Amino acid sequence: MAPQQRRARSRRLAIVAVTVAASAALASGPGFAAGAGAARVADPPAPPPGATTAPTATTTPTSPTAPPAPTAPPVRAVPAFGAYLDFGARGVARMAALSAWLGGAELRVGHTYLPGDRWSNIEGRPGFLDIWADWRREKADRMLVLNVPMLERNEAGLSDAQVRGLLRQGAAGAFDQHFRALAERLVELKVPDTVLVLGWEMNGITYSHRCGPDPEAWKAYWKRIVTTMRAVPGQKFRFDFAPSRGRDAVPWTECYPGDDTVDIIGMDSYDQPSGMSFDEQVREPFGLQAHVDFAKAHKKPVSYPEWGLFRNGDNDAYMRRMLAWMDEHKPLYNTLTDYCPHGVWQCGQNPRASRVYRSILSGRTDGPTTPTTPTTPTTPTTPTTPTIPTTPTAPVTPTTPPTPTHPANCSPLDLGDWVEYWLGGKLCVKFDWWSRSR
Repeated sequence: MAPQQRRARSRRLAIVAVTVAASAALASGPGFAAGAGAARVADPPAPPPGATTAPTATTTPTSPTAPPAPTAPPVRAVPAFGAYLDFGARGVARMAALSAWLGGAELRVGHTYLPGDRWSNIEGRPGFLDIWADWRREKADRMLVLNVPMLERNEAGLSDAQVRGLLRQGAAGAFDQHFRALAERLVELKVPDTVLVLGWEMNGITYSHRCGPDPEAWKAYWKRIVTTMRAVPGQKFRFDFAPSRGRDAVPWTECYPGDDTVDIIGMDSYDQPSGMSFDEQVREPFGLQAHVDFAKAHKKPVSYPEWGLFRNGDNDAYMRRMLAWMDEHKPLYNTLTDYCPHGVWQCGQNPRASRVYRSILSGRTDGPTTPTTPTTPTTPTTPTTPTIPTTPTAPVTPTTPPTPTHPANCSPLDLGDWVEYWLGGKLCVKFDWWSRSR
């Protein structure tokens, strides 16, 4: 080995030795985080006194220590948001296309609803929740939000007397087995941390699980459901109390069941009634400001499980203000209702609001911009609660079409959401398959 090579090798060995010694010192020093669950390694210690002093002419300098690793720039958390795109497997499939339309912004929240027609569906029948659970488990920071009806025949127009009787039965434990079955199903699917929006919009008149006919029975029934589901081994559920904005049929504060059984205080807030400005939506009794104040007083995070356009049409000012409001008050999550008339991607009748939503959320990791001045309000009318259609309209020029098309002379087969998800769409059979080619 040449003298130059020997000297170079000696220098490399010296650097390695000093680096190993420095690493050992850090590992044994205070603040070192060890183990798989460690949050971070402690910052390197400050250099000892005199470390930067240059050596004298008569002193042989020691080998330099390895430079400290560069500090990574702080990562700004992406707000947890998503959109309701469909209740079944198509809703999961469309999230990737909506993300592409938003310039790659990640939708961390998946939102769906259990059908409220019969108890077997409220229990989470096999095949319905599986695809949502698969999506949730793909990434650790994802959130599954599930709206859970409190009664079957939930949109059957039951009378107040019927609702009152059912609420009292529920409070007495008559329906415990259905909610226990749902909890066991979610744990079995390995999504025990699902956010459950139980009995949503209870202050209105749309659903059988409404609070108005008997608020005391409703609160007792809520407590019964939560207690039953929390008793299932392995669960980590969070329960979201989510009224509709405003007073509606009854003040939602009269339905609040108590801090011990509520984890999140949500609000469904659409741009309604006609003529109501965003500032009025903030200031109205039981409105947006009352919501965040109530949650703060009860030390609970807020959420917006349902929000979007409605009575005031393609209102880009509302879209800008609502996004700014959520940026200011930092809800645990929000999910836009994305079908007509509320949506911006699957609904082509709101192009101005669509541009605002897309420009603010495309690829962003921070919050919305400063809101514009709202328009002058007019006299509001009584709000109504929108229903959820099962088939949204076509999207506004998404990057990837969410619903595949079929060739001519082809009859699609209905194989169900689960099969269609894995196939990437419907199968179809040509109705001229028996004819010979000429």
